[in-house]
Amino acid sequence: MIVRDGASIPPVLRPFVKRLWFSNESARPSNGLVARERVLPTGTMSLVFRVSDHPLRLFDTDGTESRTVGHAIVGGARTSYYVRDVSHPTRSVGAQLHPGAAELLLGAPAGELAERHTRLDDLWGHAAEEARERLAAAGSDTALDLLQTLLIARLPKMRGIHPAVAHALARFATTGHVNKVVDESGYCHRRFIALFRESVGLSPKVYCRVLRFQTAIDRIADDPEMPWASLAAASGYSDQPHFTRDFGAFTGVTPGAYRRIRPAVRNHVPIEA
Repeated sequence: MIVRDGASIPPVLRPFVKRLWFSNESARPSNGLVARERVLPTGTMSLVFRVSDHPLRLFDTDGTESRTVGHAIVGGARTSYYVRDVSHPTRSVGAQLHPGAAELLLGAPAGELAERHTRLDDLWGHAAEEARERLAAAGSDTALDLLQTLLIARLPKMRGIHPAVAHALARFATTGHVNKVVDESGYCHRRFIALFRESVGLSPKVYCRVLRFQTAIDRIADDPEMPWASLAAASGYSDQPHFTRDFGAFTGVTPGAYRRIRPAVRNHVPIEA
């Protein structure tokens, strides 16, 4: 995978795009079944162009039903994992967006895109397929340059993120005290939650839960032997049972199972046959 983030992203895009990436994934072993993996919630949304033959195929969480989404997709902010087919090799180029960028880059509030996958042509019209065709004809580095160009071209149509939401996102990076941040915004609780959900796709409380969960899986990767109680406390949980409940809700597996699987990509958990 080729990744661009931080200073490698053009300054004009940095307020809106957290990461750009190009991936060339091999088919996963299936043991005679369709190979699948869980993709975990990150608190953000993604814009993805599959530039190889196979479209995104999703499964119900119990694995009994599947549906095909398409080749150009917006993955909204989520409160739980989703299950995708990884039985075919795929090439993809995409962008992980900062909270607040959805309406600006995609033309729809994040709240309308949350908890689901949306075909990009429902948002961009014919421009979505035109963009995918151009990206499919490009090499890896060229595709990333082209995606940057496509996103920058949308900037004149955009306005900035609401100041209260921008302030909250900065504060939530260091605190999970939602009520205090709401008070700082100067808005009533209901109005602030509506503003935040429109920009981010999740409520402030759920967004902070996802951030705390992401801190936990980062710690698991950095120190696989850390005792669970210590890891829970270091990640901001009040106790280990609270950590275990949240972990299961977001991943569909126990912390011990996640540690045993040790996924190569932290938010992509292979489903064992």
